[in-house]
Amino acid sequence: MSATPAPANPRSRVLVASLVGTTIEFYDFYAYATAAVLVFPALFFPAGDPTTALLASFAVFGAAMVARPVGAIFFGHLGDRLGRKTTLVISLLTMGIATFLIGVLPTYATVGWVATALLVLMRLAQGFALGGEWSGAALVATENAPEGKRAIFGTFPQLGAPLGFILSNGLFLTIAALLSAEGADPTKPSDAFLAWGWRVPFLFSAVMVIVGLWVRLRLVESDVFTKSQDAGLVRKVPLASVVRNQGKQLILGTFFMLATYVLFYLMTAFSLSFGTAAKDLPVPGLGYGYTTFVLMLIFGVVFFGIFTMVSGPLAERFGRRRLLIAVTLGIIVFGLAWVPLVNAGTPGVLLWLVLGFSLMGLTFGPMGALLPELFPTSVRYTGSGVSYNVASILGAAVAPFIAVALWKQADGSPVLVGVYLSVMAVITLISLLIGKETKDIALEETAEKATV
Repeated sequence: MSATPAPANPRSRVLVASLVGTTIEFYDFYAYATAAVLVFPALFFPAGDPTTALLASFAVFGAAMVARPVGAIFFGHLGDRLGRKTTLVISLLTMGIATFLIGVLPTYATVGWVATALLVLMRLAQGFALGGEWSGAALVATENAPEGKRAIFGTFPQLGAPLGFILSNGLFLTIAALLSAEGADPTKPSDAFLAWGWRVPFLFSAVMVIVGLWVRLRLVESDVFTKSQDAGLVRKVPLASVVRNQGKQLILGTFFMLATYVLFYLMTAFSLSFGTAAKDLPVPGLGYGYTTFVLMLIFGVVFFGIFTMVSGPLAERFGRRRLLIAVTLGIIVFGLAWVPLVNAGTPGVLLWLVLGFSLMGLTFGPMGALLPELFPTSVRYTGSGVSYNVASILGAAVAPFIAVALWKQADGSPVLVGVYLSVMAVITLISLLIGKETKDIALEETAEKATV
């Protein structure tokens, strides 16, 4: 007689738990991304050259990406040995505490370089936590999904990205509007916003973390993981096992995500810098006020959310690989079209944002199923997390930094930034052509393969 399986999680609980955690994690992450453009260059990285201060701020933004693979290894080890639920609770607490503490940090004017060092430490903690968050949420969704709906369920943790963006930037936008000074430069935050207003979104994250913890503590482990555990397939050192037995999948999974990450951070972090930079600067931008451009960004991110949901049924019907090949070709073309789009006035800029975020939804959505499907149950948390987060170094960690440098090199034109995106998409396209379809892989069967 077989052992009694663990009780199944209700579908609603699975979807909410996978969605709410990533929403909170991305909210926290975006809060820094927004502040990195608006206030941190002035408060933590003072320099005579505004571009240099911005680059320094983005360098710390990228430092968190470097911490993410470390977090993926740590939390992957816990998740593959102890289970998904406990690991997700720990990662959420780590992110929440780090984000809250950013909201109470002293600035450079108060304690000098100590303030910058503390900000770097908190940012590294954020990246460390996010390294364990995404893969755990994706596994909760896919390992509890009904047959034939893994890609659809896998889009729910992906929805945390657009929702977190809207919540974070919406709150920043509201506070900036409430604290705006009459007659002030609309491209610059007000004195009150610089003094204390920027702290509110970071402090508010504590409320969201409490809600997320309540939802996740009600989860039970998936049957897929429990069966693997009962069969004695748990690995003592999951990282060593996945490197030894699934090295090719690790590499392919990393490059599957490359174009997604580059597009993701160009359309969020870089676009905010480019959109709000004044036209009369040495490195000119589009010259929109902060409020105006964030509203435009939020409009674009709505399409990010819509097409993330659309990608699930498409990935089930056509397969993950075929869909992503088509979308990656679209990203290549999109990168080459940046200049004519942004030079076409506000309608062109809006179209640029809508196209970029729509492609983002179509490429990001299927990853929630694709990356977990590459690995057996005993190393799935580690394998999917390492692939996802190593890609963050190759893509997201350097994307905003490279983009600002290319923007400066081209004297304010985004032409080289668009070319950079297209080149990264070509690399992803090659990896997709080398890889195989995972749509019909049974997660339980991959657990049995872990004994090989």
